[in-house]
Amino acid sequence: MFRQLAADMNPAPLDEGTPVSVKIRERIQAARKRFNANDNIADFIQPGELEQLLDEVESKMQGVLDSLVIDTAGDHNTQNTARRVAKMYLGEVFKGRYVQPPTITEFPNAEHLNELMIVGPLTVRSACSHHFCPVIGKIWIGIMPNEHTNVIGLSKYARLVDWIMGRPQIQEEAVVQLADLIMEKTQPDGLAVVMEASHFCMSWRGVREMDSKMINSVMRGVFLKDSALRREFLSLIPGK
Repeated sequence: MFRQLAADMNPAPLDEGTPVSVKIRERIQAARKRFNANDNIADFIQPGELEQLLDEVESKMQGVLDSLVIDTAGDHNTQNTARRVAKMYLGEVFKGRYVQPPTITEFPNAEHLNELMIVGPLTVRSACSHHFCPVIGKIWIGIMPNEHTNVIGLSKYARLVDWIMGRPQIQEEAVVQLADLIMEKTQPDGLAVVMEASHFCMSWRGVREMDSKMINSVMRGVFLKDSALRREFLSLIPGK
């Protein structure tokens, strides 16, 4: 799909010295797509380019350390910090931007299950888009299936959460992205998502409030219409 789209757009060729980030950005712009911090751009990354991007981010990160006046040549603690940070961003904490969604095995709802199912707490590991500070917390997911709902394994919900949260996020937007993805994958009658998280941009910097947490929710389908079902879901979440 991507190769055909790129051929149709026929962007101007870039020389070999062009940074790989520029090549990726131009493909995205030619396709008229977004590349915000919490967007996935895996469709626009060609084989081998993620390794090139790692080298580029390392080089730019070394420039940041130099500008912070850190003697990375003489300081044994920071000699390889630029590389470690680049690997952390691309391969771990922001991996959800650069890789395709996890493969999800779906099964038909053979038994016509139509009772409330809750998965959680699932661990959230993300980072605030504003300061790139950690966001650590938990998510609970409620599903109200119907006879046409696709049934997916419990571990697959954790993989979907990890993929969505593994990029710079704002909590309010993250739960909406997750809800949209699960609705697409399972097609239930209703979906409820509750997230509770600590934001290090509040505890590590700024107001330095250590005990503050943010809790928000997204309700779809019957969870919006049926207040009794909504109360049942919330009452079954421990401590909520």
